[in-house]
Amino acid sequence: MKNYHIETYGCEMNKAESAAMEMTLKEHGWEQSREQEAQLILLNTCTVRATAENRVWNRIHQLTARKKEHNFVLAVVGCMAEQYKNDIREKAPGVDYVLGTFQKQSFSLMLDTIANGHKIEVLEESPSYVFGEFHHEGGAFRSFIPIMHGCNNFCTYCIVPYVRGREISRNPMDILREIDKLEDLGVREITLLGQNVNSYSWEKDGTFLDFPGLLKMIGMHLRKKQESKDTMGRYDVPFKQSERGIGWIRFLTSHPKDFSKELIAVMAEDPFFCHHLHLPLQSGSNTILSAMNRKYTREYYLSVIDIAKKAIPDLTFSTDIMVGFPGETEEDLEQTLSLMQSVHFSYAFMYHFNEREGTFAAGLPNKVPEKVKKARLAQVIALQKEITASLMRERIGQVDEVLIENRSKQSLKELLARTSRDEMVVFPGSPTRIGQFAQVRFISVAGNTLRGEEV
Repeated sequence: MKNYHIETYGCEMNKAESAAMEMTLKEHGWEQSREQEAQLILLNTCTVRATAENRVWNRIHQLTARKKEHNFVLAVVGCMAEQYKNDIREKAPGVDYVLGTFQKQSFSLMLDTIANGHKIEVLEESPSYVFGEFHHEGGAFRSFIPIMHGCNNFCTYCIVPYVRGREISRNPMDILREIDKLEDLGVREITLLGQNVNSYSWEKDGTFLDFPGLLKMIGMHLRKKQESKDTMGRYDVPFKQSERGIGWIRFLTSHPKDFSKELIAVMAEDPFFCHHLHLPLQSGSNTILSAMNRKYTREYYLSVIDIAKKAIPDLTFSTDIMVGFPGETEEDLEQTLSLMQSVHFSYAFMYHFNEREGTFAAGLPNKVPEKVKKARLAQVIALQKEITASLMRERIGQVDEVLIENRSKQSLKELLARTSRDEMVVFPGSPTRIGQFAQVRFISVAGNTLRGEEV
């Protein structure tokens, strides 16, 4: 028996790529197992944050030490493998394979050589990213679908363009085929993925498709497919997309500079699209945004929020916020805090600047002291907690549709669900309901979770 164990670090794109690798593993006769029994251990890595990077280095050292007592193949794949190919080989000679983001096409070859007891010293590198055909995690009713890869923005703090390369968009027909497969497997929610998802651009034989066009195509495709099932008499109730098949569509991650009125119009008109947007801000200061090379101002960002809220009144927003960028002053921080109060993000991923080797910002002067960065981050976190709590209290007494995700960790008699607006909810119910939609009234707030009752 060929057994594998995979660990995934970082973003949703890495999770999707891990799911694609697992599909390939199973096609080659490998079975998932615990780490202790695995003959192949894969670390799918992230280098965007120092914390993720440090965790991976620790795991590499732990696992290479364990190889002295237990024989297995250790492979490091993904963004760290792309960024630190030589360093990993030099510092951790116990790592058998290092596959960067442009060597995924060699994954099958690697599996075959491992199964035959051989080893390839050099793996072929593709000049462009190769999309997997399928990215589903077995048994899951929510799934990620990569639609584009790479980034052309070169924000001065960001390593992504260097480890993921330039933007490449996926063939829309391949996207539709994957959606069909997912719906046949009972998936109810899909999330379209890209490092800069709303810059999707496909052109072939004189036909051009941008991101709003792709969303329209997907919505029409799903609606036509599901309505045809009604016409064929496979269902005995009137058509409603949330009652069967894929009911919700989300997308990550958007760049404010590429957000268009056409995209907002598609979201407003088509009920398939969830009423939540993750729109990274990074800073509320024009000075810092310019130094970050974000290509928009605070005024522009606020105008995008305003247009979107007018088109979709119940739309919620989440964001990324960085403090302590080189040269940031207390006045710059105040600009960030004031913008947070204006927008009222439902939640935020908040962190302080840390240098990424190879980026422009790593060489900038006027570094903010670590103690100051942590103090500023604490201010941002405290404000966001207040805003989140206020928004959640406003929801008490309202009724909304939720997708049931799992059992609650706190009680086996309760279910954990998510709204279209990306709010977490717990309410009493049977685990047989997992993967289904329900109508829930919100009755109280517990931490960052709403408590409710099904209606």
